[in-house]
Amino acid sequence: MREYATQMEAARKGILTEQLKTVAAQERMAPSELMELVAEGKAVICANKNHTCLKPQGVGSMLRTKINVNLGVSRDCKDYEAEMKKVMEAVHMGAHAIMDLSSHGDTVPFRRKLTAECPAMIGTVPVYDSVIHYKRDLDTLTAQDFIDVVRLHAKDGVDFVTLHCGITRKTISQIKKHKRKMNIVSRGGSLVFAWMCMTGEENPFYEYFDEILAICREYDVTISLGDACRPGCLADASDVCQIEELVRLGELTKRAWEQDVQVMVEGPGHMPLDQIPANMKIQQTLCHGAPFYVLGPLVTDIAPGYDHITSAIGGAVAAASGAAFLCYVTPAEHLALPNVEDVRQGIIASKIAAHAADIAKGIRGARQEDDKMADARKALDWEAQWACAIDPDTAKKIRAERKPEHEDTCSMCGKFCAVRSMNKALAGEHIDIL
Repeated sequence: MREYATQMEAARKGILTEQLKTVAAQERMAPSELMELVAEGKAVICANKNHTCLKPQGVGSMLRTKINVNLGVSRDCKDYEAEMKKVMEAVHMGAHAIMDLSSHGDTVPFRRKLTAECPAMIGTVPVYDSVIHYKRDLDTLTAQDFIDVVRLHAKDGVDFVTLHCGITRKTISQIKKHKRKMNIVSRGGSLVFAWMCMTGEENPFYEYFDEILAICREYDVTISLGDACRPGCLADASDVCQIEELVRLGELTKRAWEQDVQVMVEGPGHMPLDQIPANMKIQQTLCHGAPFYVLGPLVTDIAPGYDHITSAIGGAVAAASGAAFLCYVTPAEHLALPNVEDVRQGIIASKIAAHAADIAKGIRGARQEDDKMADARKALDWEAQWACAIDPDTAKKIRAERKPEHEDTCSMCGKFCAVRSMNKALAGEHIDIL
């Protein structure tokens, strides 16, 4: 039997776990340095003791920015095999976490397959699964039903669960009073809100938070405190509902830490570009430095089909300002379940945003590949450039389709290439243009 229940408890006791040792090496940190961050709750290592094939990752603003990929089947798209292919493609492309957001069918086998075969962190939203698991309408479910599904997910090896603990009966009157343009756009938040409205009872994830903490402590599940009131359009950004919920999430963070349970806090949403840095600082203050997990933010509402770009813009600013974890957004956002190509596009956009932010934050080793790329471009060494590229396959494909006349150029500049001309000039060689 191990001497600790959670990674946080181990860090507080000065126990060097294998997971922490691995993450410290990845982050180029001394284990003692990372141990202090985990003990304080400023970094988390999401590692359910039942997820035995996990390759552990650390999440925190002082670490490399991590990428989450949302997948899962729906009533309209219910091919579990196709979804598993997306999972493995996402992992191959460098996703650090997979969230199973399935909302149809028998979800247990797919979830257990993920925790048996997928080396990335696995996350879920138990409130979605509650309706599916019991095959009953929302208003017939009890508080205990919801808690039992949290326990089921924990036993199945899920590394982090998104729980919408921060909305309460008070939120109902706030939503009615403040007349948001888009109300609640969080799927889980809307389900909890609807359940409270129909039953007249308090949010079970808030009311029975201590019981949930006991489950998470037993299996070492990290709680991702869901932002039910995240803005779903620019007009609702930074409103009273969003900020008031964030205050409550800060209180719940401290309660979780008292039980050695790790916490991430979820954030916006849709948000004007200029509001993002301030939101990150507010979260760090109200939630005591717990890692911030942002859903975008999307910086404009009018780009359906291109929301992987609007998200990457916001994500880069958010991560540079202190966010630790970016939830990818695909071109299919707001439109459809993403296909494999949508997943690829979403991951690449998020990886670019995360990498740009890591450079801005001065994360150790973040600029190393950029410097290698500069050397490769100066030498017109195409193979070395592919080795540095975030998406080498696309880069190779573009060059192959538009092959230049001369191998030491590209079809944009040809012999007018500045790099080629400078190399020759500095070497004292004749520069042949025509």
